[in-house]
Amino acid sequence: MSIILRRDHRTVVPDIIDWFEEPFLALGPYLSHAIRVEDYTEDGHYVVRAEVAGIDPEMELDVSAGVGYLTIRATRSGTLEGKHRSEFRYGSASRTIELPPNADTDDVAAECAAGILTVKVGLKGDKPEETAKKVRITTARK
Repeated sequence: MSIILRRDHRTVVPDIIDWFEEPFLALGPYLSHAIRVEDYTEDGHYVVRAEVAGIDPEMELDVSAGVGYLTIRATRSGTLEGKHRSEFRYGSASRTIELPPNADTDDVAAECAAGILTVKVGLKGDKPEETAKKVRITTARK
């Protein structure tokens, strides 16, 4: 009877595969990749959920909202000493998300539980106001 051996394709050239699996946002081996998020609208709020596992929300997490944007910043501190294997990412990561035009930046609440940050931004009215206007194009005649 023959035994089929399966090789983990990641062990041959793991660094190269990691480069293609993650966005090229990290400039060095200890900097973090972008914060992964999901967003949706629920009960009159724009909701953003972000993965922040291993981050202390009181010391290493910052959320700010401005006109048209929401920014999440996280910093994982730690040191690597000696030769050993570590796939943890250390350093800073941030993610800026465009808010809907009817977002109320005075009505923002954030909660962190089980490594997931949930940010709720209130929405003014049912539909976003139309902010874009049609611009008439003229041609220059010589």
